[in-house]
Amino acid sequence: MALVVAIVLALLVLPAPWGIVAIAIGIALEVGERVFWIRFLRRYKVRTGVESHVGERAEVVGACAPEGRVKFRGELWNARSSEPIEAGEQVRVCAVDGLTLEVERERG
Repeated sequence: MALVVAIVLALLVLPAPWGIVAIAIGIALEVGERVFWIRFLRRYKVRTGVESHVGERAEVVGACAPEGRVKFRGELWNARSSEPIEAGEQVRVCAVDGLTLEVERERG
């Protein structure tokens, strides 16, 4: 957008040497904005779907020994654990296998 404004100013309003300066500034602003957005988007990878579940917390509502139920993001999910976990404990999601969450006891 800055480049378009600079070109319009250069052609219709500004005298000869200032028109070139305006276009150069417009190009610099466009390049700077592009670099900013590329760096910003590389820093924050968007996670969607089941991969966004991994690492999140859930609460056990039906003892996992080795299978049970957990409340995750306000919904009840089937869960599987390698160790017995009692109802009321906090767990962390390790993986998702279909509609079953692989969980482990929250440490610390």
